[in-house]
Amino acid sequence: MAAKTYRTILTLLILVGIYSCSVGKYIPEGEALYTGSKIDVAFDKEVKNQKKVTQELRTIVAPEPNSQFLGIRPGLYFHYKAQKKRPGFINRWLNKKIGEEPVYLSDVNPQRVKQLMLNRLDNRGFFYSQVSSEIDSTQKHAAIKYNLTLPKPYTLEKFELEKDSLPIYAEIEKALEETKIKLGDRFDLELMKFERERIDHELKQRGYYNFNPDFLIFEADTNRYDNKRYDLFLRLKRNLPKKTVIPYTIDSISVYPNFSIDTEKEVDTNTTVVNGINFIQEKEFFKPKKMEPYILFGVDQKYNSETARLTSNRLSALGNYKYVNIRFNERDTSKVDSTASLYADILLSPLTKRSVRAQLQAVTKSNGFAGPGISLTYNNRNLFKGGETLSITGNFAYETQLSGGKGTGLSSIAGGLKTDLIIPRLVPFSPEQFKYAVPKTKISLGTDFLKRTKLYTLNSFNATFGYTWNANRFVYHELNPISINYVNLSNTTEEFTAILDKNPFLKQSFDQQFIAGFNYTFTYNELVDVNNNHPFFVSTSLDIAGNTLNLIGGSDKTVFGLEYAQYAKADIDFRYYIKWGKEQSLVSRLYAGWGIPYGNSSTLPFVKQFFSGGPYSVRAFQIRSLGPGTFSSTENGTSSFFDQSGNLRLEGNLEYRFPIWSYLKGAIFADAGNVWLTNDIEISEDEPEASREFNEELLAKGKFGSDWAKELGIGLGLGLRVDIQSFVLRFDFASPLQVPYLPEGDRIRIPFFDGGSNNILFNFAIGYPF
Repeated sequence: MAAKTYRTILTLLILVGIYSCSVGKYIPEGEALYTGSKIDVAFDKEVKNQKKVTQELRTIVAPEPNSQFLGIRPGLYFHYKAQKKRPGFINRWLNKKIGEEPVYLSDVNPQRVKQLMLNRLDNRGFFYSQVSSEIDSTQKHAAIKYNLTLPKPYTLEKFELEKDSLPIYAEIEKALEETKIKLGDRFDLELMKFERERIDHELKQRGYYNFNPDFLIFEADTNRYDNKRYDLFLRLKRNLPKKTVIPYTIDSISVYPNFSIDTEKEVDTNTTVVNGINFIQEKEFFKPKKMEPYILFGVDQKYNSETARLTSNRLSALGNYKYVNIRFNERDTSKVDSTASLYADILLSPLTKRSVRAQLQAVTKSNGFAGPGISLTYNNRNLFKGGETLSITGNFAYETQLSGGKGTGLSSIAGGLKTDLIIPRLVPFSPEQFKYAVPKTKISLGTDFLKRTKLYTLNSFNATFGYTWNANRFVYHELNPISINYVNLSNTTEEFTAILDKNPFLKQSFDQQFIAGFNYTFTYNELVDVNNNHPFFVSTSLDIAGNTLNLIGGSDKTVFGLEYAQYAKADIDFRYYIKWGKEQSLVSRLYAGWGIPYGNSSTLPFVKQFFSGGPYSVRAFQIRSLGPGTFSSTENGTSSFFDQSGNLRLEGNLEYRFPIWSYLKGAIFADAGNVWLTNDIEISEDEPEASREFNEELLAKGKFGSDWAKELGIGLGLGLRVDIQSFVLRFDFASPLQVPYLPEGDRIRIPFFDGGSNNILFNFAIGYPF
């Protein structure tokens, strides 16, 4: 009944909207609303990339007609309404936000469009094409149809470099080995422009400092053929200045590690020379031997624009400099014949050496805890005069579980101290092995405490030694060959002890307090390219613990008297973005994670287990309320989100994001996911009967099997986001579509209608979910 009523109301709303937003009555006499254009392209013969040619022609058609939604034009409608004598506040506001000026047939210039089409077709080799247009109109609306007839295009028969004795021609010939111009391809003016830019880029890497792509000329000759073929010749312009066609060599390099943009270069005689490079500084600010490896060009080498760019990137990535400026200056070239020389100045303006930053924070976590916090950070840049950065951070926070379901009402006091030392090189390796960016060694030590009311106190110590580096613009690596985590559980309450006694599976995950191993993360991120409308993101990590300790541990499988964990854990997070219009995007995400305990462990440590549900997961379900499988800890009268974890997690998300007004954004989303168990639980005969029954039920309902799709928690929702310069406050309202812990025949619901008071869940978080 509810579903039928819902559909009826939706249908009525659509009909009323279509009627009320009709704009025909507002169109002036003598005008027709332009509704768009069609293109009909007829090719004389089959050619390559016909679809691409047609798509390119469509981009020429202008102007764009007024936008439509479900057959109506709300932007145009509210524009007309706002022109009335008394439009009202709502109509004026909507016109300001979504209103559109009308586009009439009289605003279209078909003759201009046809000329642009013919010009574009000539540039693509379709010479002597024919274009006509016709208007299809009614009393109030009009469309234009363009009919194009494309003859056989001109194709390349021969490509030749016209050269003489100048040495530069030998370099151009080498560059042409990678040319994109191929025999048999049709004439393409844009490809020739691209080829000139590519050759110029190659020459700039071979010393030709003063070369320019405009110095290259392409000439096409069709006189030798009568069947639409042509020869292509490449040559240099006549009478070019000598300095444009000779290579340059770097004869000296001067580095100013403590340069101020407010003053001239230092003229102090305190100069240190390392591998022919002059380091000029009044007092030693940066050790020359430490900086020299980051400079990728040297004395007596030919000028190379690429190594200069990479050097600038590497010096900026040290994290010690505000400005990096590399200047190349010409020596007198009037007396040289075949080569010339440059001298390079590298001007480095440092950041403030020491800084202290205090932050008041609003903390939200994936377990639903939120509250105020304070953080104090001390930074010391260039600590040992080799680009090292020391960072010490202390934090303190009070948190309460606002939307935690099973843990609602809990509060906690948390604090910690963390020290990071970042060294801009791979200790003990040489940075020359990494051309793109500066690799970094990171050494971290930290301690944290967490006092959770009614439950326990958790103290932890962690230490890592590892490396981070960017292989290129999109690829990032993080490798921690040493990762140690020690957790001490104390001050447990009777309530929490009862939870552990009931569930030996959970208890063993807390018993293994010592975790030592290594982890690796690989990330490929195309989001850094803001011009890419279809970027994807993938991050995968591997975490292995206990292997080395197993070699040195005794028969009791302990180290320093502590039982250590052994497991292997991996996950992958894949996201694909489709962007269009003004800040609109469709984001899809798939996540999978699997952890396998072995050897010393029968389960993953609690801090390494997977959980599902909450503002960064399946938002229609409370935090940690899903799984494993169809299990729910509330069925036997107890309530503990600690029970609802697993060693396998699968999730999928789909979200449409759109702008509403200024900093306010909107979203419509669908989430699905759950966690499961993949290994058996050892149930001892000595355990109490209640404990055995609990674990038997947990294993029966939580084990991953062929019906996993029926055990997914699925939800739909709407979201509002306040996005101010990448700081995002997120408010999501979600409702379940499939509830896995209900009986199998009762799991499907109608979102926002079925389920009573538990049907809508509000999530507050900071940042986008993915």
